[in-house]
Amino acid sequence: MIETLVRVQRRVPDAVFLSEAKERIGFCAGMTSDRFTEGPKLGFEIQAASEADLASILALYAEVEDDARVISIEEARLLFARMGNYPDYRVYVAKSGKSIVGTFALLIMDNLAHMGAPSGVVEDVVVHRDWRGKGVGKQMMQFAMDRCRERGCYKLALSSNLKREAAHRFYDGLGFQRHGYSFIVELNQS
Repeated sequence: MIETLVRVQRRVPDAVFLSEAKERIGFCAGMTSDRFTEGPKLGFEIQAASEADLASILALYAEVEDDARVISIEEARLLFARMGNYPDYRVYVAKSGKSIVGTFALLIMDNLAHMGAPSGVVEDVVVHRDWRGKGVGKQMMQFAMDRCRERGCYKLALSSNLKREAAHRFYDGLGFQRHGYSFIVELNQS
């Protein structure tokens, strides 16, 4: 079930607005909305991505990759189909008209620790260069936080490349806290 939520007043905090909107549309426990429409002020909506969106998503990824390389559309289709088999793993897009102006992936995973509370992980956050600073990223992250709250997650985590200082300031401004260290090991494929 997909509901569309239209923000009518910017003065109302997101959490209050979403709570009231869910009541008005008969939002049921356990159901999540995969769509959010920002009012005419910004002119975009956030929704679950479809296969038709993949070429635009790959173009956004190419904007932020150091070497601008991305997987082929055929590989993307295969991975997107496989991701659809995960119970709570979605790629979302921010659309203005027919143009995709941002994207992110959200995984909500179950945990045996933390008294069984799930946790969320945001990955692959990109806003088109012409749309940066216009609230798209903020609304995408608010959307992810809201989905995680709906599912009872105890946290939403993300990692950001050390050299992306503007992104760090962005996440700091949204209330994300720098917590611990992020470790990776490069697993080069031959």
